[in-house]
Amino acid sequence: QVQLVESGGGLVQAGGSLRLSCAASGNIFRISDVAWYRQAPGKQRWLVADITSGGSTNYADSVKGRFTISRDNAKNTLYLQMNNLKPEDTAVYYCNGKAPYDINYWGKGTLVTVSS
Repeated sequence: QVQLVESGGGLVQAGGSLRLSCAASGNIFRISDVAWYRQAPGKQRWLVADITSGGSTNYADSVKGRFTISRDNAKNTLYLQMNNLKPEDTAVYYCNGKAPYDINYWGKGTLVTVSS
């Protein structure tokens, strides 16, 4: 099994910054690509950014230029640096790890609230 634990969420004013972290433990060798998703109240969960085991990154258009995803394999930790936050970024942010055979691991999420 793999455990993913997010941290770093909170309340911030528009234009501010937050850095989310996701610590992985357990059978982490199973995980290749990792990602951040978010889910706003009453809406579906969608991909914010992902990063492959080789370091290639991909971002949703709405966060390009503001968010940066990174991973520290030595620390088994995934990060999401979020700058110039907007009220529409308010959501629960989830860490996701992908394993072979389409297995997905999820954290419990961390709430980010951006006030206007």
